[in-house]
Amino acid sequence: MSQVAFQGESGAYSEVAVLQLFPDALPMPATTFRDVFDRVESAAVDWGVLPIENSLTGSIKENYDLLATRSLTLVGETIVAVQHCLMALPGQRLDDIRHVLSHPQGLEQCSDFLRNLGVEQVPAYDTAGSAKLIRQEGRMGAAAIASRRAAEIYRLEILADSIQNQADNFTRFLAIALPHKPPPFDLSPPRKASLILGLANEPGALYKAIGVLARRGIQLTRLESRPNRKKPWEYQFYLDFEGDPQDPRIAEALSELNQMAASLVLLGAYPQARMP
Repeated sequence: MSQVAFQGESGAYSEVAVLQLFPDALPMPATTFRDVFDRVESAAVDWGVLPIENSLTGSIKENYDLLATRSLTLVGETIVAVQHCLMALPGQRLDDIRHVLSHPQGLEQCSDFLRNLGVEQVPAYDTAGSAKLIRQEGRMGAAAIASRRAAEIYRLEILADSIQNQADNFTRFLAIALPHKPPPFDLSPPRKASLILGLANEPGALYKAIGVLARRGIQLTRLESRPNRKKPWEYQFYLDFEGDPQDPRIAEALSELNQMAASLVLLGAYPQARMP
């Protein structure tokens, strides 16, 4: 059976993403995002799945930085609807809760609810891991923010449901693989692609680069800047755009970008995810 690494414990939203992309694979928990990259790079697992952005709190910057330093390929994406629940040991009431544990993203996404609850917020490495910790240590007066699936796995009672700041809360996940390791799903269009672009530190460089796509009617879906770790005060740009790099129009655009850029790395092309 194929194995897919994800950051977190069983019941994490990342595991949900794994099962959406690879329903016949075995999800393999990892402690950190770096661990996921390491396992894929060493071929200890077949693929990895990582969050890249949330509709409320924005980009997962660590994963953008890791993509820039590893020789891995993007082969898929999926979008998970995030519905946070507050859960605790059976018999606990909302008034009993003094501490709430969750991943920092989970705490941030539920900040309005937590502010009204007036509890201590305790960052943890994973949403589902918070639920697991409460069950393992029998923590009274503590609750976790995690998925309904986590509550079922760790036998916790849900004290409040859908506590995120906004009802529409989604996280986009990417699947990573060693080069030339195709995923077990259809790669036919519609497709999108991702690349890392290094530009000269000069006026209008980014404007000119985006113009290469705009002139050809190529839809840019995301633009993210991150510091260049090798050159202080210079930046790398992450671009997502719709289309297949093998399309002559897009191949021509990539060729022009490559000529004007200090560096260009095509991270991969993959089926575009649909909203759940």
